[in-house]
Amino acid sequence: MITVTMYRQSECPECDQTVADLDGLQNDIPHRLVVINLDEQPALRQSYGGQAPVIEVGPYRLMSPFTKQDLMVALGAARDRHHHMEAVGDLTYQDRLKKGHTLTQTDRFTNWFANHYMAVFNLIFLLYVGLPVLAPIFMKAGVEAPARLIYAMYRPLCHQLAFRSWFLFGEQRYYPRELAGIEGVASFEEATGLSPLDIQAARRFIGDERLGYKMALCERDIAIYGSIVVFGILFALTGKRLRSIPWYFWILIGILPIAVDGLSQLTSLMNLPTLPERESTPLLRTLTGFLFGFTTAWYGYPFVEETMEGTRKLLTRKIAVVNSEKNDDYLKTNRN
Repeated sequence: MITVTMYRQSECPECDQTVADLDGLQNDIPHRLVVINLDEQPALRQSYGGQAPVIEVGPYRLMSPFTKQDLMVALGAARDRHHHMEAVGDLTYQDRLKKGHTLTQTDRFTNWFANHYMAVFNLIFLLYVGLPVLAPIFMKAGVEAPARLIYAMYRPLCHQLAFRSWFLFGEQRYYPRELAGIEGVASFEEATGLSPLDIQAARRFIGDERLGYKMALCERDIAIYGSIVVFGILFALTGKRLRSIPWYFWILIGILPIAVDGLSQLTSLMNLPTLPERESTPLLRTLTGFLFGFTTAWYGYPFVEETMEGTRKLLTRKIAVVNSEKNDDYLKTNRN
């Protein structure tokens, strides 16, 4: 028996008529009707809203408006296709049919994740950018063990150069190299007495009671991952309806500024007199990092949503079919 899936809304005369038409076709083309109420499925309502009723039977789909004759043709084609596949013993078709009527734990988890992935992503990135901020807080509170553990965890993920990091609880929020040319603040060399070319010393320097304590991620990384969290929250609040920005906008606004700002200062750490030296500023690192993270999320998240939307449609239908079959079996058992 073929399965007919109908997407409808609660108050929908056209949907009621379609149900009646399908009932009238039951003797000629036996089928199981599975009804999915879009008013109870917000994720699917975004896809089918305003188009109900929608009929899916096998590989065929009917979008409103359609007639009883259209229903008959679609059901007849699906029935003939089903009989043909059964007759030729198509193993792929039979396997797909079996999977379509069996709900696994993987299906349940996938369905949950497809509906809550933004909450998961936002939580992961929030934790990722939040732990480095906790490190200086722990140092200030005198709880050094967890603070140093956080610094160690993030060391392979970030250069952690003190002169390119934010500080908390100190005289200044940052201690740039003298080469950056920022007036009115003590430079890294002046504040610490360390050489700006001693990279390992700059990485190891966490801070002290007077200067404060650095975050476990650099200024640029804090901006990158923080902006991903910001966009992720906005994306979720807008119902995940924002469209992806064009790829060239992502390159021009997101990638190009951070590439120019980051690469142009590489020679300043090499101590090569023949090459021009440049050191970026906390403002530029934060701005380019924010633009990169925000546009990357804006470019990527809508594509993820497209994939998840397809997954939600597939699993919502599968769950409805399985539940309908269980309900039919239960009714048959009780009758007997």
